[in-house]
Amino acid sequence: MSDNEKALLAQLATLTLDRRAFMVRASALGLGGIAANSLFAQRARAATPNKGGALKIGLTGGGATDTLDPALAGSQVPFHLCHMFGEPLVEVSPKGDSIEPRLATEYSSNSDATVWTFKIRKGVKFHDGSALQADDVAATLKRHIDKNSKSVAYGIMRGITNVEAKGDEVAVTVGSPTADFPYLMTSYNLVIQPKGGVSAPAAGIGTSAYKLVKAEPGVRYQFAKFDDYWDDSRGHFDTVELVVINDATARSSALRSGQIHMMSGVPPKVAKLLASTNINVKNVSGRGHYAFSMMCDKAPFDNNDLRLALKYAINRKEILEKVIFGYGSIGNDTPINSTYPLYDTAIPQREFDTDKAKFHYKKSGHDGSPIILAGADVAFPGAMDAEALFQQTAQAAGIPLQIHREPNDGYWSDVWLKKPFVATYWNGRAVQDQMYSTAYIVGSDYNETHFNNPKFDGIIKAARGEVDQTKRKALYSEAFYLVRDEGGAIVPIFNDFVDGIAKNIGGWAGDVNQELMNGYAAHKCWFVD
Repeated sequence: MSDNEKALLAQLATLTLDRRAFMVRASALGLGGIAANSLFAQRARAATPNKGGALKIGLTGGGATDTLDPALAGSQVPFHLCHMFGEPLVEVSPKGDSIEPRLATEYSSNSDATVWTFKIRKGVKFHDGSALQADDVAATLKRHIDKNSKSVAYGIMRGITNVEAKGDEVAVTVGSPTADFPYLMTSYNLVIQPKGGVSAPAAGIGTSAYKLVKAEPGVRYQFAKFDDYWDDSRGHFDTVELVVINDATARSSALRSGQIHMMSGVPPKVAKLLASTNINVKNVSGRGHYAFSMMCDKAPFDNNDLRLALKYAINRKEILEKVIFGYGSIGNDTPINSTYPLYDTAIPQREFDTDKAKFHYKKSGHDGSPIILAGADVAFPGAMDAEALFQQTAQAAGIPLQIHREPNDGYWSDVWLKKPFVATYWNGRAVQDQMYSTAYIVGSDYNETHFNNPKFDGIIKAARGEVDQTKRKALYSEAFYLVRDEGGAIVPIFNDFVDGIAKNIGGWAGDVNQELMNGYAAHKCWFVD
């Protein structure tokens, strides 16, 4: 095969096309009929999973304090760990617009969406050899309902009033109608554990295609193919190793040299350069966003005029262009963008405005002392560059913003949720209710801005049970304004998920939910010849 044909096949391999569509596209790219037929046959062979091999994935966002307890998994590497060893009841489709069954084969609700019933899949085994039972599911959900568990998922689970296992079904009762309840069950924190993981929450035992062999927090995690896995369409490698490489240059170098086969967090500034080598760079637009989060109850951020001053003082377009090089979109100081259902497109975009920043800063009565913004390279790709740009535009408005670089190791345990103004990121959630309930309602352990607004909480509760889509959209629009205008989140940009993969990886497909195919790349991909 010529180099030109190889390049064309690589382009066409990423598209879902039948033979006729493939031939039309190949012809448009300059291939004759015989060559196109040959390439179609090769693509068909490449789409058939090969079995075997040792996959290595380089990840950013890891540290020595990372946990295997799904309840406490609040950062990037623990997210991947949850999807490596465990499975939830249901998953969000790669396009983010529907629910797909996993450990539950089907679900249903009563007429007012207050009781949801999940039928549990038969023939599933945990990595310890025990059979999945409805009791395991019920125990898992009950653990996350318990506030003492400190579960990341408590915010979305707190409305549950009862969980009961009956035969091969689990019935979940919520205190008020919850139309999006199945979407809430897709959270990676809710992977099902034997006996709920009560006695051994961090054992890393689940039902996935790979079982945990060795864990070195902050360094590497080794997995082996689980022979009794129930789904033969997933889990094609013999072994998988997740390697924590927080330094982006080192991670990119490892991918180019073949030490790893995939990497998360390709720095946008080197994405095009990396793509010109022996690497495929894949980017997917979704709900992930970078943010600077202020605690609304900590001085000086307990003053809304100061918060507004900082929101007007940031140049979002500059950060989009100079930090992530167009691999994303402009944010509007909330975690919600147009990829979410019921997004209100009529909401105006907040613009960079030095005069308004000066007005609100003066009105705040701030004493002129330094306003410290903490950050680290691990916060998000280009975080410190974004902070430097923010500092410049803030100072132009007379705001004494200072940046403080924190160590990468320990950032998520010692800085995030601890200091009052920090760089952070979120990968988004399946629906607005889940995102808001995880990070903005009172009582959520991951309410990083300490947003405390009873009106907002009431709106989210009302929207949760509203079946009239027009009314529900209006409620979410009202919630959007409250977070944007009174909250502590500065959201300058929504980032694309930018991943790097070796040329010999097959089965790759875009997923809007999270990076590396929503953390399932190791399950869904394989080595090609």
